[in-house]
Amino acid sequence: MKEQRGFTSFMELALEEARAAAVRGEVPVGAVMVSPDGVVVARAGNQTRALSDPTAHAEVLVIREACRLAGSERLPGHDLYVTLEPCPMCAAAISAARVGRLYYGAADPKSGGVTVGARVFAHAQCHHVPEVYDGIGAEDAEALMRGFFAGRRGQGQTGSF
Repeated sequence: MKEQRGFTSFMELALEEARAAAVRGEVPVGAVMVSPDGVVVARAGNQTRALSDPTAHAEVLVIREACRLAGSERLPGHDLYVTLEPCPMCAAAISAARVGRLYYGAADPKSGGVTVGARVFAHAQCHHVPEVYDGIGAEDAEALMRGFFAGRRGQGQTGSF
């Protein structure tokens, strides 16, 4: 992870969204979009079940809202904080939106699309690669995921973490 001067993390807000998602029975992933001037413009947790929408990942929801507020399909200079490594779909959306920096907590060895798996940003077809910073709030994010899926397994359900 690169070090930045004057860095302010918004990962705690993303973790709040992830916790709220877990309470709703959603996979506990949270995301926060921050404008170039340091203002939180969107925040969300996963809502795939609530919206019956497989694309309603936290990252996609905050990208949609931030783009709506910006009146643009692109978010240059924006920072995206996510509690879990984005999946390939979300990594592609991050690239398409031209997000400036991606900060994520826990790595996702099963479904990740940034460091493991598809490694979307490493493909020649990827038109924009954000700066990527990983491991921020990773322990809290991992604990949240493990707790959520341990509870699901106790109810006869399985998960990816």
